[in-house]
Amino acid sequence: MTDYLQQEQEDLIQADRHLAAGEKRVIEQIVLLQRMTEKGYDTATGKDLLRLLEETMVIWQDHRQLILDAIARHERAISHSPQADPGP
Repeated sequence: MTDYLQQEQEDLIQADRHLAAGEKRVIEQIVLLQRMTEKGYDTATGKDLLRLLEETMVIWQDHRQLILDAIARHERAISHSPQADPGP
């Protein structure tokens, strides 16, 4: 495995961690907004934060896809590269 492919796979693991943490934050924010709404609090700032969290998740998902695309390119390049002659 090339160093580039290994780095991309490590980046994918990190991206997945970020997405999982982001999903958790979005859920927590939704729950908090529900509680605040039930108690009659102003939720405008909380809703703005939720929108930003959701926008960030889209960017992170796009980044994850770019990593997957890079992995696929590296794997294709490896599979199409001439094999070294192992000799007799």
